[in-house]
Amino acid sequence: MAIGGGILLAVLGWAFLFGLDWGNFWVKLGVTTAAVAAYALAWERPRIRFTAQSIAIGVASAVLLYGLFYLGNALAPLILPGAAGQVGGIYALGEGSSRVAVFFLLLLLTGPAEEIFWRGFLQGRLMERFGPWPGYLLAVLVYGGVHAFSGNLMLILAAFVAGAWWGLQYLWRRDLAALIVSHSLWSAVIFAVAPVA
Repeated sequence: MAIGGGILLAVLGWAFLFGLDWGNFWVKLGVTTAAVAAYALAWERPRIRFTAQSIAIGVASAVLLYGLFYLGNALAPLILPGAAGQVGGIYALGEGSSRVAVFFLLLLLTGPAEEIFWRGFLQGRLMERFGPWPGYLLAVLVYGGVHAFSGNLMLILAAFVAGAWWGLQYLWRRDLAALIVSHSLWSAVIFAVAPVA
């Protein structure tokens, strides 16, 4: 029940995020991620403990993932025709928004909310039910799958890569604090400070 309801809410949320042309994209993202995090917190209170080690791992994870995306952005046009335009389309979603506001929204709300839901709740529950590796793979599929509503192949691939990256870290350490630092810092930098496109 909890897993199915969470997946349904995520599907509806990301359909709302990408499927409706009206409204500010970043505001819709904040509403969507807050809703799924609230759902997760209604079922359980995750253990989140920020230690020096968790913060260091999270920062290193964000830096490595940013490097991977930087490399991917350089190589993608060689493999996928039109990739550069699709990456530009990702950044165009939030045009007209204050970079400072986007930075803090991603750093303080969406990054933590997504990790509470996607890894702390959904992947954790799927791993309990189906085993560590099948649960991990199912969580990555759902995370990448909801981004299909964007209709942007590069965004869908990016979601699969990022979901696999953070999901592996959760599989490895179950450290939500490190994941929150990684997701929050990575998304704030890649969208508001140093875009790869």
